[in-house]
Amino acid sequence: MKPHDAQPDRRNFLQHSLLGTAGASMALASTSHVTVAAEPDNQPTHEATISNHVDVLVVGGGTAGTIAAIQAGRTGAKTMLVERGSQLGGTMTTGGVAFPGLFDAWGKQVIAGIGWELVRESVELDGGELPNFAKVPQRHWQNQVYTNQFLYAILAEEKCHKAGVELAYYEFPQAAKRVADGWQVDCVGFGTQRRILCKQIIDCTGGAEVVGLLGFDRLREEVRQPGSMLFKIGEEHQPGREQVHRLYVHGADSSNSRTVTQANLTGRRSVLAKVRAEKKRLMHLQPETGFRESYRIVGETMVTVNDYTSGRQFDDAISNAFYPVDLHTKTGVRPKPLKPGTVPTIPLGALIPKGSRDLIVAGRCLCSDQLANSGLRVQASCMGMGQAAGVAASLAAQTGTTPMEVPLAEIHKVLREHGAIIPGKA
Repeated sequence: MKPHDAQPDRRNFLQHSLLGTAGASMALASTSHVTVAAEPDNQPTHEATISNHVDVLVVGGGTAGTIAAIQAGRTGAKTMLVERGSQLGGTMTTGGVAFPGLFDAWGKQVIAGIGWELVRESVELDGGELPNFAKVPQRHWQNQVYTNQFLYAILAEEKCHKAGVELAYYEFPQAAKRVADGWQVDCVGFGTQRRILCKQIIDCTGGAEVVGLLGFDRLREEVRQPGSMLFKIGEEHQPGREQVHRLYVHGADSSNSRTVTQANLTGRRSVLAKVRAEKKRLMHLQPETGFRESYRIVGETMVTVNDYTSGRQFDDAISNAFYPVDLHTKTGVRPKPLKPGTVPTIPLGALIPKGSRDLIVAGRCLCSDQLANSGLRVQASCMGMGQAAGVAASLAAQTGTTPMEVPLAEIHKVLREHGAIIPGKA
């Protein structure tokens, strides 16, 4: 090779190298740096066994639990929220069902408060659109609020922080018992054993897990509604703008880690089979199956499907609900819309395990029959229940009584002060 022939090759090599380096740099994601704050109460991170004394313990940080904890904190109760997963929001965020049911009925808003505040702020921060509640849609789902699940989870944490709620992720109760001035709840997480002494417990686990742990009666159907594994193949997912693809996982059971594992494995295997069959890219996959149904409490009051579809105004109603009867089966789902003008209500008694004290639930595990529960379980209604449970538990802790004995007028008063809509007064 002659010297003058080698020069152009060297130039080309350098040019290609520089372009390659530049291209590689453009492909790299940007990096930011943050530092984790010290643990609350200056508890050293190497200590595996820790303890907390709180007024209200909320177990389960899903749709209802997040709102219950924020409300309890805002009402002045020292509050701790224990969640076995990695984030708040439950079915909304980890499950990906980011269209939280309906806040309106027949041309007006019927559920508001902290849940609506959180959803509205998520949509506004995301540059999304809110439905016009003054307009009665032809189909119920047309007034669903598409919510960015990622923003929702972060905003929920921010609101918990501002309300003084202490969060404990990756932990779950292993034992609970009555003590002199409330409850002792022992939780376990990896590397952590936590003993919590509290005056009141709000069980928002979806399956009334704490209620079961304490030995109170629960209900469960032999054939339950399927869970949903949400995913998208072929096109990029647009959070806060659309629903993703649904795969119904029949037999899904959220009662324990073994059955949840089987539901997730089954769902993911089926998604993989679809990807292979359709030869398209997998663009989105939720980390966990979204469950519709498991255990419900045996409460002081049972909400029947007749109560629900007739819009019964319970004497101790604490929140509205609105959604069709929506039972999912192996043959599909055929929603049964409510008759015009009907707005069901949720009684406080349906959140109280029968014969219990200092214990209340919120969310899909309220006392109801299966058909009523198929409408009550949607997120907007669970948010309303969560806020009411947060008020009842925090007032009970402050006054040394139990949620069922807190005067209903006091619960309504605090709910109104925090933006909730009281049944019959929307």
